[in-house]
Amino acid sequence: MIVGIGVDVVDLARFERTLERTPALRGRLFAESEQLSGGRRLHVRSLAGRFAAKEAFIKAVGGSSGFSWHDMCVTSDEHGNPSLIVTGAAAEIAQSRNARAIHVSMSHDAGVAIAYVVIES
Repeated sequence: MIVGIGVDVVDLARFERTLERTPALRGRLFAESEQLSGGRRLHVRSLAGRFAAKEAFIKAVGGSSGFSWHDMCVTSDEHGNPSLIVTGAAAEIAQSRNARAIHVSMSHDAGVAIAYVVIES
């Protein structure tokens, strides 16, 4: 049974300008492991997709009260398939919604990044 659905869209140019203007924001939004793939720094469009996934998760659980950006970690397997790992207060909120699986899909094209999150009980 689906207990939550969230979607978010990020303007790539705006996101890139924001990261350039506030370099410390990268570390506030993303764990070091989220910023790397194969030992190389991810491109801004990939980070924007990960940010959109976190925002979509927040919408799927009904709000972000009590947890931080680092309580949500977007990873990819060796084939590039994304997953969202939640810890701390984000995991507690997900558990309170009876979450058994969190599905995430991300894409970027034409100047935007988009992510969908579906939470299943």
